[in-house]
Amino acid sequence: MPRLVQITADNVEDACRITVRPDQQTFVSPVAWSLAEAYAQPEVAWPRLIVEGDVIVGFLMGFFDIVWAPERSDERRSGLWRLNVAAEQQGRGYGRFAVRAVGDEARRRGRDRIYTTWEPVADGPERFYLKLGFQPTGETSGGQVVGVRHLTE
Repeated sequence: MPRLVQITADNVEDACRITVRPDQQTFVSPVAWSLAEAYAQPEVAWPRLIVEGDVIVGFLMGFFDIVWAPERSDERRSGLWRLNVAAEQQGRGYGRFAVRAVGDEARRRGRDRIYTTWEPVADGPERFYLKLGFQPTGETSGGQVVGVRHLTE
């Protein structure tokens, strides 16, 4: 059964070695980049390793209570910011586990939905996110589709 582990001085180098498949590298930032963003925004970033047994199989970074569009409203959103499942570990349910884990943490924080974004390109991650219950909101962020998943189940 996979579990989440905090990033520490003891595992940060292993975290930075996680690589996705070559065809996915244009869709997700390297873990080191994500950790730099988490360091710069510790009040909203929630970086975690996905571990199965003693093996690091992936990385996720949630975000919590970000003011989404300050020019339009003070609405705060939470969700999945980054997901990197190691190339050799894909297809084993770790992505599904990551989405569920972020949803569980959002629920714990009093939220009833989570958001994520994806590149709207052929062979991109859209099908994965739709299969897990995300629906496009009609918004975009940095050219990416914004999706929402209601945490009712």
